[in-house]
Amino acid sequence: MKRSGLVYSTNPNFEWEKTNNEDTVNKADFILSVCFEKKGRAGKGVTIIKGFEGPKEKLGSLAKNLKKLLGVGGSVKNNEIIIQGRIQDKIMGILKKEGYNTKKVGG
Repeated sequence: MKRSGLVYSTNPNFEWEKTNNEDTVNKADFILSVCFEKKGRAGKGVTIIKGFEGPKEKLGSLAKNLKKLLGVGGSVKNNEIIIQGRIQDKIMGILKKEGYNTKKVGG
């Protein structure tokens, strides 16, 4: 649970507010851009997912889930998910099923 930056309180009756929604990501608040770029090993292409807003742990678990469902490799760098191969449409289908807003960028 995050503590909102409070260090000390003189209030003898002070109690922390207990909220569990701090780690939840509101998927409707942002749009994930799915694009294809030719970079990687020997000029092979990768699909890059940009625009995720939320904790790095959630980004990592989303990347892990995508890689598992698609049976491909990939990584997370600079707040972007990098997936091997040109599979934008499959990725967009999975993300839409999970409730994310997506848009395809580029060819």
